[in-house]
Amino acid sequence: MNTPVLDPKTMVFWTHIAATIICGGIIGIERQLRGKAAGIRTSILICLGTHVFVSLPASLGGTTMDPSRVLGQVVTGIGFIGAGVIMSKEGLVKGVTSAAIIWVLAGIGAAIAFDQLAMALAITVVTVGVLVGVEVLESSFKKLRRGVHSKYRKHNDYSGE
Repeated sequence: MNTPVLDPKTMVFWTHIAATIICGGIIGIERQLRGKAAGIRTSILICLGTHVFVSLPASLGGTTMDPSRVLGQVVTGIGFIGAGVIMSKEGLVKGVTSAAIIWVLAGIGAAIAFDQLAMALAITVVTVGVLVGVEVLESSFKKLRRGVHSKYRKHNDYSGE
């Protein structure tokens, strides 16, 4: 059984691929401009990979297929990948925002797989809005930059994510 979402000869397939590239790319550009390890390529690939894994069960057909089971496994796997980007050094935890972004990217890829393109785009815009908006708030209110949220700690060691 070849569903339109998985058939490269259909416009639906290419619309979904374009949506994963656009949504992942928008978030990836924001992360790469900040010098984060998970930049444009990684963001697009997380979005695309999740889309593929969530879409594949539809191609198997039958009445026993439950896409939510696959989605649950994707969430678990993405959580594991996200945990891998979190590091602790000298009592300072780094990478939590990057891990959260990886989870959001997987959610966007899953939304696209379920043909929720408007939702995926909205979540992309909100995500970038949060990332940029909090940066603006932190720049405006110096008290938000205290403790672990300080860009510079002793000896100017970078402590941000």
